[in-house]
Amino acid sequence: MNKRKSLEQRQLTLRRRSSVSDWTQFWIRVAMMLGLLAFIVSFHWIERDSLKDQIDGHVSFADVIYFTMISATTTGYGDIVPVTERARLFDALIVSPIRIFFLLILAGTAYTFVIKSSWNRWVMRMIQKNLRNHIVLAGFGVSNAKALEELLARGVAAKSIVVVDTDEAALARANDCGVAVLHGDAARDETLKAAHVERAQALLISAGRDDSNILIVLTARKLAPKAKISVTIRESDNEDIAKQAGADTVINPVSFSGLLLASSLQGPHRADYIADLATTRGNVVLRERLVRADEVGKAPGQVCTGQAVRLIRDGAPLGPHDPAFAKIAAGDRILEIIDERA
Repeated sequence: MNKRKSLEQRQLTLRRRSSVSDWTQFWIRVAMMLGLLAFIVSFHWIERDSLKDQIDGHVSFADVIYFTMISATTTGYGDIVPVTERARLFDALIVSPIRIFFLLILAGTAYTFVIKSSWNRWVMRMIQKNLRNHIVLAGFGVSNAKALEELLARGVAAKSIVVVDTDEAALARANDCGVAVLHGDAARDETLKAAHVERAQALLISAGRDDSNILIVLTARKLAPKAKISVTIRESDNEDIAKQAGADTVINPVSFSGLLLASSLQGPHRADYIADLATTRGNVVLRERLVRADEVGKAPGQVCTGQAVRLIRDGAPLGPHDPAFAKIAAGDRILEIIDERA
């Protein structure tokens, strides 16, 4: 049992797309080799009087290139040899280390991939170990793919986002966005522990099925009591269950789509405006924030950062028609509409 658990933990390692492609890395290596060879050829040509050709006694430029290549590849036929102390020291102290470097590069594709794979695993373990205040996306279907797009558009760093899913194709799409990905079932303790959900600032759950989503909420809330958890629920009967399981925010995409459809009947621009509020690409943005100390005691209409539309006090929403809405209190959260063009 312990052996199986250990194996599972080794497999739960983050992956993140490298910023440098394989072909770029290949040409970098080629350029390094050519640059070093050019350096050796230049030195040998300048110091060609330090070399002796055992065949004709004359060292031409072709002889220099020939001697450089057989020296760098450790072939060495003895027909051209360094005869001065300076040339021998150069070969011993410069060419020999470069020769070893060439051997490491040319050791073979398989060996290179072993190094790359081991290095990537080590880097991902370091990233995994140092995850703090990150955002975990459990499931990478349409909803969380859109959520990731919006998070990146809002300036959230890709390195602070972890996507968890059991579908390798979905993880490949997420990996293309530059975020870290983790193959595993988000409903299991081991998977969320590998994503360090206990140190995450937020968890966005959209795994496709309500029962799966609620189970992930339960697991995550047990491991991360302070993290903000948002979950998509398709059946209205399951919304209260998701909240009881520990979700801070429950979003029903089916109900929301219905509201947009109904709103469109009363005017062609209402649905556009609602969508405008929800995205960073719109002209107006709906923002939620904690009220500042200098705003306490003032009326919401006196807030200069935006148009206040709602106060959240002790978890309860207060609208403009509520008497308590007339004065901002300490600890309130304010929802305001901001004109991005202003």
